[in-house]
Amino acid sequence: MSFDYSAPAELFLSRRTGKARIKYRRFATAAEAIRYAIEDLPALRSLGAWMQIGDERFNSDEIYGLYEGSDYPLRKSLGD
Repeated sequence: MSFDYSAPAELFLSRRTGKARIKYRRFATAAEAIRYAIEDLPALRSLGAWMQIGDERFNSDEIYGLYEGSDYPLRKSLGD
C-alpha cells in the first residue's frame, strides 16, 4: 500500500494536554502532521490522538508505523 505523505492532514486529540487545550490541528502535509504527533506530543497514545486524511482515519499506532516507515520523507529528530 502506498501512502501519500504530501496530502493535507488533520490531527485530533480526544484528551487535554495539561495547560494547552489542543483538540484539532490542520497540516499542509501528512508528513508534517506525523512528525508533530510523534516528536512534539509527549504521550501520543494516552492522548487518544488520531489523524484524518481525506476519508481515511489513522490511530496512534498507525501514525507511529507511518513515522517509522522507510518511505517517511522528513528528517527525524535526533535520538529516533
